[in-house]
Amino acid sequence: MNLTTLENFRQEISSCFERERDALFNSVDALITESQAQSFPELSLSPFFLRSWSSLYKAFKRGCINRKRLQDIFIKYIPDSDGERRLIVGIDATSIERPFSHTSPDRTAMPLHNIPRSSGTKKSTPLTAGWKYSTVTVLPEEPSSWTYLVDQQRIPSDTTDIQVACEQLKEIVPKLRKRPLILLDRGYVCVWLWCQLTGMAVDALGRLKSNQCFYKPAPPRTGEKGQPRKDGAKLKLDDPSTHLNPDGTYEVTDEKGHAVSIRCWRHMHVKDARWLDLTIIQVIRPHASDKERDPRISWFVYIGQDPHDGIAQIALLYCLRFGQEHGYRFDKQALLWTEPHLQTPEQFDLWSHIVAIVHNHLVIARDLIEAELRPWENKQRKHTPQQVRRGLAKFIPPVKLQAPRARFRQQAFEQQHRIGSGYRGGATTACARHCDEGWSGLPNCATLMDSNSCRYAFACWKRADHWLSQPDYSTHEGPIAHLRA
Repeated sequence: MNLTTLENFRQEISSCFERERDALFNSVDALITESQAQSFPELSLSPFFLRSWSSLYKAFKRGCINRKRLQDIFIKYIPDSDGERRLIVGIDATSIERPFSHTSPDRTAMPLHNIPRSSGTKKSTPLTAGWKYSTVTVLPEEPSSWTYLVDQQRIPSDTTDIQVACEQLKEIVPKLRKRPLILLDRGYVCVWLWCQLTGMAVDALGRLKSNQCFYKPAPPRTGEKGQPRKDGAKLKLDDPSTHLNPDGTYEVTDEKGHAVSIRCWRHMHVKDARWLDLTIIQVIRPHASDKERDPRISWFVYIGQDPHDGIAQIALLYCLRFGQEHGYRFDKQALLWTEPHLQTPEQFDLWSHIVAIVHNHLVIARDLIEAELRPWENKQRKHTPQQVRRGLAKFIPPVKLQAPRARFRQQAFEQQHRIGSGYRGGATTACARHCDEGWSGLPNCATLMDSNSCRYAFACWKRADHWLSQPDYSTHEGPIAHLRA
């Protein structure tokens, strides 16, 4: 992977926008460069956003993106998709809270997690209102926020997380170059989903609830009168007396060197689908604290082909799923995913795609761009997406955008020929707001721009029609010399 890969990725991404292409792509660059922004309108302060702050909202109100094409591009640029490492994919749903948006359509009730409770109160789940999004991500080798987003869809109020996840997999799996391993948490325990996964070219590892029952195949008929048995030996996860005669026992160590015991039962099924062939895995970690977030005994179900690495290694891969939680936190905190309060869910869907594009920008540029660290940040640790984001802000490969509309071309032409008469319209709002010098053709402003000491020179000159037509607009010496002459 080289810089050409990043440039091609950006060029193909720009072709996904069907309406308001320039404004939406400027929003992508603004979200990359304004790492200190704390609100949605602050993105307009970026020198790469060439419009006023109100144009942000107009772009998402009028804009449109081709989701299918965006999904194909994301799949095309999956990191290390041709390498020897196994492709590990995580699916999860996250909530976007909108409790006070009473008129916003398609809101649904959602549980509030991590709410502190007093010790003597009855355990109950508080609820809020908002939207939910189902995300398919490629997980990194270690749990971290370096996830790569493949698809992100809003979950309508008349469907469930499992239904949307199944539809996403049916779209994505045929386009992948490798057979993926899908990691699922306990929210995806569903016999219907397991039946759907058996018809796809995937392997799946899902965490189980402790109150479930599984059965061995029925024993052969004894010849006695009466109906033959339909199920064999019972395996009840919360009943240790049924945990007899496992088909395999393994003693391994995890990534931190702790001893882990693994047992598995092959060729299991459930009563609702006796034709399913499931492998039930028990993972025992003696060193765990046995709390809700650190259980000593965990149960998993494996669906798919016999793994070449063995069941024990597959069971240890489940910890990679927690990287998806880190990715969600980075998107919500650093990339302002939850900040914009747009009018309709469709507008927020478009913003979610913009966030996914920026997130994947950073993953692709991870090994190409030198990260920018603060003086107090540890230089020995692996770089974070936020540190790479600061470095990428200094180098953004140019993308040749489409020509402006005829009306805007006429306005740019008039402004270009009036800058010598003290006319301030040629300067952008960013220029007037930050340096208090609307462009008037005075030598002071021209000198600042010519010496690269004006931060917002790029935004000012990008307004000109001649500047828009240049394929190499990353430098501005040419257009300045032309207009001053």
